[in-house]
Amino acid sequence: MAPTPPQGSAFRKNLFGLKVDRNTAALPQTTAAPIFTVAGGRVLVTGLIGEVTTAIQNQANNTKLIANPTTGSDVDLCAVVDVANLEVGGKLSITPDLDATPFSVALDKQLAGAIPIGFGAKALCVAAGTIDLSCAASNTGSVKWSLFYVPLDDGATVTAA
Repeated sequence: MAPTPPQGSAFRKNLFGLKVDRNTAALPQTTAAPIFTVAGGRVLVTGLIGEVTTAIQNQANNTKLIANPTTGSDVDLCAVVDVANLEVGGKLSITPDLDATPFSVALDKQLAGAIPIGFGAKALCVAAGTIDLSCAASNTGSVKWSLFYVPLDDGATVTAA
C-alpha cells in the first residue's frame, strides 16, 4: 500500500520549504521598503507570491524585489514590472529563468485567477538582510505576501518585516 501524501502545512513544507506570510501593507512610495527579514545565514527562496488586497492605482509604477544584504551590495531579484491598475486579487510572483543567458528573473503579474510560480526545483540564494519591495511611483494599493524558503545555513530564518 502506498504511503498517504502529506496534507495542509506538512505538504507546503515538503513541496516548497517553510512558509512565511506578511500581512497586507500599502505600497512603498517612490522608495524601497523591507517586506521580509532574512537572519542567521543564507536561505534558498523557493517561492514568493504577492496578492493585491486594495486595488493599485492606474498610474505607471515600475516595481521590483531587491535582496538587501546586511553585508555587501543590493541585488535586484527580478526585472521591473508595471503594476498600474492591478485589481484586488491580482497576483505578483517571481519566476526565474535559469536557462536564459544571462540568467534572468521576471516579476510576473496576473489578474485574480491564478499565476504560475515556476519555483520548486529553481531557487534563489539570498543572504542575511532584507528582501525589499521597490516602487518607482507613489501609487495607492496594498499587497500581502507569502514567501517559501529552505534554510541553507544552520539557524537561518525568514520573518515578515
